[in-house]
Amino acid sequence: MNHPLQTLLNTRTPDHPIGIPSLCSANEWVIDAGMLWAQKHQIPLLLEATANQVNQFGGYTGMTPQDFFDFVEQRALKNKFPLSSLFLGGDHLGPMVWKNETEESAMNKAETLVRDFIMAGFTKIHLDASMPLADDEITQGLDPSVVARRAARLAAACEQAYRSLHVKNSDAVPPIYVVGSEVPIAGGAHDKEDTISVTTPKNFHEEVTLFQDAFEEHGLHEAWKRVIAVVVQPGVEFGNDTIMDYDAEAASALCHALDDYPGLVFEGHSTDYQRPEALHTMISNGVAILKVGPALTFALREGLYALQSMEKILFSDSPEKQSHYCEVLERVMRENPNYWKTYFDGPERMLSINRIFGLSDRSRYYLGNPEVKAAEEKLLHNLSQTDIPLGLLHQFLPDQYRKVRQNTLSTQPSALLLDKICALLDDYR
Repeated sequence: MNHPLQTLLNTRTPDHPIGIPSLCSANEWVIDAGMLWAQKHQIPLLLEATANQVNQFGGYTGMTPQDFFDFVEQRALKNKFPLSSLFLGGDHLGPMVWKNETEESAMNKAETLVRDFIMAGFTKIHLDASMPLADDEITQGLDPSVVARRAARLAAACEQAYRSLHVKNSDAVPPIYVVGSEVPIAGGAHDKEDTISVTTPKNFHEEVTLFQDAFEEHGLHEAWKRVIAVVVQPGVEFGNDTIMDYDAEAASALCHALDDYPGLVFEGHSTDYQRPEALHTMISNGVAILKVGPALTFALREGLYALQSMEKILFSDSPEKQSHYCEVLERVMRENPNYWKTYFDGPERMLSINRIFGLSDRSRYYLGNPEVKAAEEKLLHNLSQTDIPLGLLHQFLPDQYRKVRQNTLSTQPSALLLDKICALLDDYR
């Protein structure tokens, strides 16, 4: 039984390139917008949870893999989104969360992690063992053969879990895999990086061989047939105030190397903020799975700030009724700096700008905070109880204003937020 995503990607031809964005977010607004967008264009939705977001200990969302699966299923039912068009994946599944532990400890936890994802019903698995662990003696990066060996060990755990799942549910689809050792940092780079190296054809060929050999050594011949993509660095990245644009000429040799592997595509990480024409070129060049995450919650936060700007004006005579959303978010971020303090420094004026407006969108870690959610709910309630004047909408959400004028969008604040996210996803069409 072939996975529907593998079947879809296998229909790619030079004259008919196919690509699909992978939404890496646990935010309910992003998930709802993704479903709305996919329904509008009648395409499947690929949604992925990252290991630091969701794991057996809860991650920063507080959700286990089963919790997240159930949560997404509930959103699908609410949005009347067909489950047959929903692909759920696990991103950066491996020892990343436990990289400060020994190999034995970190890999044992990583095996539990991937088993839990499989048993919960996730079917696209990015095996990422690219990070050094506490007892690795290295000077320059982790040996790719070690990365491949550890990834194959995790694949074996996935296959074992799938066999158990299949006993319970004979309709369960076998998992598909994404591998690679040149894996960009989850969530974007630090701005200290001003150059980036495209994966060389030599490194790509060697990686494929290493991973295939490691799979074979673990008796995973059939599982290798379900490896659909290799993570490479095609030359795209973003930081807090930088965007490294895709250069098709620089990536040309790498992209031609893919011709030797008819069943594989590239998976591109950190495609956030790329120009639409660059995304379309990447798809034509074989980067058929395009990971996007922080840009989606950045668009959400941007929309929330625009709504609060309108709320301040509409409720200027009743400040006690206002949500003060921006102030609450910024205060919560200052009081709990764990998710941003290592990403940037400088005077408080710049810290304040970077915390909220930085492209790495560190605010996404705080959007689910109870105080922030309460302010969000109050903001949406206030604006839903009053008419938003067209001129005000034009001032703060001009793109949504045009759609309202075309009678394709309502002025309900929830509709405006969802459209703000969908507008970003339109870059991937």
